[in-house]
Amino acid sequence: MKIALLALLGLALGALGGAALGIGAGIAWVEIFKTTSFEGYNGMLVFFTFMPMGAAIGGIGGALLFGILAIRDAEIAIERQPVRRQDR
Repeated sequence: MKIALLALLGLALGALGGAALGIGAGIAWVEIFKTTSFEGYNGMLVFFTFMPMGAAIGGIGGALLFGILAIRDAEIAIERQPVRRQDR
């Protein structure tokens, strides 16, 4: 259950981060390639193309990253075994 919840958290955080990076990449694309701004084409390109692509890529990446971290954490022994004292 812990793995699934962490994967969902990674999905949400990755989607938010990916959308923000997608907006930044879209604005950079518009500025570098001098895309026309006729009838708001710049904004539509950024918010209907780059933002959803960034959110999808970020969501998948975040879910995979958090899921892998949660799986590895389950394999690591959290509690240490007590050291046996030698009887003398």
